[in-house]
Amino acid sequence: MKQIYLDYNSTTPLDERVLQAMLPYLREKYGNASSLHSFGREAKAGIEEAREKVADLLGAEPSEIYFTGGGTESDNMAIKGAAYSKQGKRNHIIISGIEHHAIFESAKYLEKTGFKSNYLGTDKEGFVYADKLKEKLTEETSVVSIMHANNEVGTIQDIPKLAEIAHSKGALFHTDAVQSAGKIKVNVKELGIDLLSISAHKFYGPKGAGVIFIRKGIRLTPLFHGGHHEKGRRGGTENVAGIIGLAAALEIADNMREAEHTRVSNLANYFMDEIQTKIPNVYLNGSHDNNKRIPSTVNLSFQAVEGESIILSLDMKGIAVASGSACTSGALEASHVLLSMKVPVELAQGSIRFSLGRFTTREDLEYTVSVLPEIIERLRAMSPLYKK
Repeated sequence: MKQIYLDYNSTTPLDERVLQAMLPYLREKYGNASSLHSFGREAKAGIEEAREKVADLLGAEPSEIYFTGGGTESDNMAIKGAAYSKQGKRNHIIISGIEHHAIFESAKYLEKTGFKSNYLGTDKEGFVYADKLKEKLTEETSVVSIMHANNEVGTIQDIPKLAEIAHSKGALFHTDAVQSAGKIKVNVKELGIDLLSISAHKFYGPKGAGVIFIRKGIRLTPLFHGGHHEKGRRGGTENVAGIIGLAAALEIADNMREAEHTRVSNLANYFMDEIQTKIPNVYLNGSHDNNKRIPSTVNLSFQAVEGESIILSLDMKGIAVASGSACTSGALEASHVLLSMKVPVELAQGSIRFSLGRFTTREDLEYTVSVLPEIIERLRAMSPLYKK
């Protein structure tokens, strides 16, 4: 059976070049970077070289880059660390209603420990209302967290504008750039932010490696306590090979970014045109402008069909897709992202995220287009909600 992977937003395969960069640190250069002997110094040198590379690619200073275990840890570190550092003086946080669950659940946890929070809604394309941020922002707000590009619909926020609003009241601004890093330009100075999260496995690097950018002068309360790793920000022996792989993957993605953006945009446009031509009552969720949406993210709602049924049917044809984010794909409730965008519940429950990537081909999409209409027609025939 033909195997087609259209779930790149969940995770990406490890690039062979990244693996080759990592192998020496799994075999010969296996020292603990905190050790004083030559093995340790060798590992430490690799980490610092990676730090400089990542800093250069993100427009930051090496001293502002800290390595973590992934995007979820970086998100937790940013929002909890910022909130706790201001506790007693600023006990209010603001996030958007379309954040990844790493931010969403962190906010819910902070609410249980005495913080107040507000959740910003979006328009129908997933753009956060800037005027709502101004309205909810107070002198008590410690941190505002709004993701750069959404993991379900791909909408790209106007981060510089939103960060400027947050700073007007002295609040810190964090953005989750897990889905944008490696796909569009991410420069912390141009974005005007204080904190940023990325994760290696979203841009063809290894799982278990992430970065948090912390602007110089920002104080965060650490989540982990142990040794003095990462300048005391994050205790725990460093994942040296993972860090090396992250830096290599980000560099490769940056070098390929513009050409890949054009290639994937053309594939996505072809795919959407073909689907909407061959299947009635299909709706694109998110911005229709490829410059305001990560073009590799195509989130479609199929009227009167459950998303889970489509996923299983496509899987039987060898095609891997997702419904909502991977972290909640087992849940039956509609996506909180789509509901925040005011997508009707019945359409939200019939949404499928097709996420394209570096190894997606035109032939992959042609095959998907060839089998999907029959699947939708069959499922609609069994649906009491569908009327032709």
